[in-house]
Amino acid sequence: MMKTAVVTGASSGIGKATARRLALEGFDVVAAARRRDRLDELAAEVPNIRPMTLDVTSQESVDALAGALDRCDVLVNNAGGALGLEQVVDADPADWQWMFEVNVLGTLRVTKALTPRLVESGDGVLVLLTSTAGLVAYEGGGGYVAAKQAQRSMAETLRLELVAEPVRVVEIAPGMVATEEFGLTRFRGDSDKASKVYQGVDPLTADDVADAIAWSVTRPAHFNVDRMVIRPRAQAAQHKVHRTSSP
Repeated sequence: MMKTAVVTGASSGIGKATARRLALEGFDVVAAARRRDRLDELAAEVPNIRPMTLDVTSQESVDALAGALDRCDVLVNNAGGALGLEQVVDADPADWQWMFEVNVLGTLRVTKALTPRLVESGDGVLVLLTSTAGLVAYEGGGGYVAAKQAQRSMAETLRLELVAEPVRVVEIAPGMVATEEFGLTRFRGDSDKASKVYQGVDPLTADDVADAIAWSVTRPAHFNVDRMVIRPRAQAAQHKVHRTSSP
């Protein structure tokens, strides 16, 4: 029987690339996100993709997703994002609340709803897409760093709590990744500022991250990827980026 993979935040960026890649790997992919029109377009292009409307900040929406699934072998918690680059003392609590709702509580809701199905599968894989921001703090990143560190802690705790169950818990922590919407959201729609982040750098792409996710979830049942940190070659560390031109 074909295995089912659920990918949240699948309407764009890493989520969309991951849905495509897992479909090519032979999964029945449930592509879940708020923007159903984009999901329908993706499903029309790629066989084995089922679109499903999902808002990870709504318990009702998450419950509807869980109730519509016959099985779940892989869950990729990809939905998330960053908002703003203000210093902590200048931060708007509403921005932090949004980042926690989407990155942390959204991951919690979906994980809680679908973990029983992962256990039932006999070889479930639970993926949390975090960030190198969850490993190292940086100026202007307070809210996003805090949210991604919370996700990292969730992954580590889940691995301990589910060790007796047939479920692998995988954390994928990318560094600099150029996608069409992450920077625009962070810079509140300012495309010039968003593009300057990647100026003079050959960053990772959504397909690169999807490749890492696909490799991790297709390992044998005894093989767990606790945490995979991936960065472009030009990014040696959070604060060390070699640029061929100045932003």
